Amino acid sequence: MAGLERFEARWQQESAEILTGMKDWRVQHPTATFRQIEAALDERLAGMRARMLAELALASRAADQSGQRPEGRARCPSCGARLEPRGTHRRTVVTDRGKTVDLERDYAVCPSCGTGVFPPG
Repeated sequence: MAGLERFEARWQQESAEILTGMKDWRVQHPTATFRQIEAALDERLAGMRARMLAELALASRAADQSGQRPEGRARCPSCGARLEPRGTHRRTVVTDRGKTVDLERDYAVCPSCGTGVFPPG
């Protein structure tokens, strides 16, 4: 996917911060159990995972339907017709790790059957 290179430096920095944070956490919690260590690590990783999910979703060509020519737009999942853009909308989703992710993407509607799709694609 084009444009993902711009995220790489941020992801590497965030990964390094998690590693440092876990090292510091472990020093502060020398008697932590395996489960406590796991919970602390999972909490940090879940946050990074949610941010990465948002960036990856928004980097998709399907996220920008307004600038697409009709032949490049996503198709309706119900009938297969090309979707038409209907402006930008915000949607909040919850990851399977319980983190909320706000996505602001184009909303699209099928001109044939009326199905609304967010995010398209």
